[in-house]
Amino acid sequence: MLVLLQANVPNLGHIGDLVKVKSGYARNYLFPRDLAVLADERNKKLLDHQRRQAEAKKQKDLSIAKELAATISALSLTIQKPVGEEDKIFGTVTTQELAEAFRAAGHDIDRRMITILDDIKLVGVYKGSVKLHPEVVAQFNIWVVAQN
Repeated sequence: MLVLLQANVPNLGHIGDLVKVKSGYARNYLFPRDLAVLADERNKKLLDHQRRQAEAKKQKDLSIAKELAATISALSLTIQKPVGEEDKIFGTVTTQELAEAFRAAGHDIDRRMITILDDIKLVGVYKGSVKLHPEVVAQFNIWVVAQN
């Protein structure tokens, strides 16, 4: 029996693959779990339509992420920290503080998407990055200044 896979099935195939399986395996395992459908013309057209929609959504998300990356790359965040002797800061700059600074700048960025590229121990300028999409990473500057 020929079936179209609707999900990745280990040792069988990936989404959209046309595979030949025994009819009992398809009836008792694949069909009840919505892992596959019978390979007829209607289901092939439906799968092609779903693929086109997923590809269009992926392209739209990618273009939005690229636009946001351009605005974030031009952004510099300022973090105020208490400072000791020789401009050493007390504590550390966290991704939570950077996420709050992004919110203050008008961008809603989750702290788990932010990475601090340098060890921040002194007052100065450092680099950070934000992973907006699997293909898009934006870098920005972090200004660490002494708190008055």
